[in-house]
Amino acid sequence: DLEEEIYMLQPEGFEVKGKENLVCRLNKSLYGLKKTPRCWYKRFDSFIVSLGYNRLNADPCAYFKRFGEKDFIVLLL
Repeated sequence: DLEEEIYMLQPEGFEVKGKENLVCRLNKSLYGLKKTPRCWYKRFDSFIVSLGYNRLNADPCAYFKRFGEKDFIVLLL
């Protein structure tokens, strides 16, 4: 999901006849946008944290979850 409004030209082959000069407002990020990786990471992070994983302080792409005293899972992106 996007945090700000982004507009793009109508994709080639999907132009509306008589309205070729109009633009499309994006509701979700598209592959190729500069903001796509950040949007994806924010969504992934909130989902993983909701499952009970904790983010490592040393690396924001590493998560862990403990099960008891000796068992744990480490998740690396």
